[in-house]
Amino acid sequence: MIYCLLSIPVLILLYWLYRDKRKLQKQQQRRAELRAQPFPAAYSQILEDDFPLYSRLPDELQQTLKQHIQIFLDEKEIVGRDGFDITDQVRVLIAAQACVLILKRPGNYYPGFQSILVYPDTYVAKNTRTEGMLHITDTSTRAGESWHKGPIVLAWSHVIQGARDSRDGRNVVMHEFAHKLDEENAAMDGLPMLPTAAQYQAWSEVLNAEFTVQQQKWADGIDDVIDSYGATSPAEFFAVVTETFFEKPHPLENHHPKLYEQFKQCYLLDPKQWSKNKT
Repeated sequence: MIYCLLSIPVLILLYWLYRDKRKLQKQQQRRAELRAQPFPAAYSQILEDDFPLYSRLPDELQQTLKQHIQIFLDEKEIVGRDGFDITDQVRVLIAAQACVLILKRPGNYYPGFQSILVYPDTYVAKNTRTEGMLHITDTSTRAGESWHKGPIVLAWSHVIQGARDSRDGRNVVMHEFAHKLDEENAAMDGLPMLPTAAQYQAWSEVLNAEFTVQQQKWADGIDDVIDSYGATSPAEFFAVVTETFFEKPHPLENHHPKLYEQFKQCYLLDPKQWSKNKT
């Protein structure tokens, strides 16, 4: 009897391990099936018409991006707010911009959340803060936000602008999904999960030094290729530099070579090479 009772926790553990293994196997099988499916011609046309960054990618990365898009759209729920209609254009452009960040990164397609809420334009969000015994609520107008362990919220007017202008260093989808990469290690602190353990020390040294420089430039009113919003916190610095890395790679490398190298190792990509592959 004692032997049987002691075995119950072990049996429960084995059950959950088996269940997780079966779930992972089904997920991997489903993803393999999606990668093998032909990419819809209508989706390709959307990428060609509205996402010039796609056209600059080498052929092999274009194919990888299409596979990622199919999996992303199968696993994430994109929901319209304020009567906004979710069309194929909306779905494909959100997925494409999000998946550029994970073209080569090992990972699991932004785990931990499922829903993406899309407003037609900038939206008003409530902010609550505590000061002593008081709970103060105010509002702000936003183009996007990422809730910790929750949904991403986007304004379509900024999504389409970010897709069509891929050289201005501003991309709300990349920014908010960079936050999702950041929080994969449990905290949104500007330190994403890096491909190898050896990268963490150099990442911390370079990012801390560069963040300090940006804070000083912000205080002095000095412009930089990195938008000043990145100086507000380490998490925002990572997200803003991500936008700059993909959309202004040459200026970023020219002005911040050490920072560019760290992001190249983080994303396992070198966007400055893409312009050499396609015109």
